[in-house]
Amino acid sequence: MEAETSLEAGDESAQQWEMARAIDQQIPAIWMVRTFLKHADESEDDEDLREVVRGLYDFILALGPLDESTDLKKYLKAAKKKRSKLKKAAEFYAAIQPEVSGHTNFEMAAKSLNVAVARIEEILARKPSPQATPSS
Repeated sequence: MEAETSLEAGDESAQQWEMARAIDQQIPAIWMVRTFLKHADESEDDEDLREVVRGLYDFILALGPLDESTDLKKYLKAAKKKRSKLKKAAEFYAAIQPEVSGHTNFEMAAKSLNVAVARIEEILARKPSPQATPSS
């Protein structure tokens, strides 16, 4: 029984690590969009654009860096908790992007952000796979 519990805990930990890593792989895209928007001349006088930047940063800050010492449960819980704010920021940016600027860089930022957010949504929607049980 103890070996089975250990196996299940290992499976759960491996799944959590896989999910956290997959989310972490989307963070650079979100960071680059945030940085681009933050430093764009258009954001100087556009409170809506600055709101998007803050929303993206809030998600990144809540998760923090992922490494071997990361508490995976806390990381995934933070991602789940902040995903609605991230999604709202992405949707809001997609809505205002044409009036902010029609430049290709702004269009690509919207696309890149939407891809990263959709991927994070997919990852967080995963259901745990059935636990393997040792044969008797």
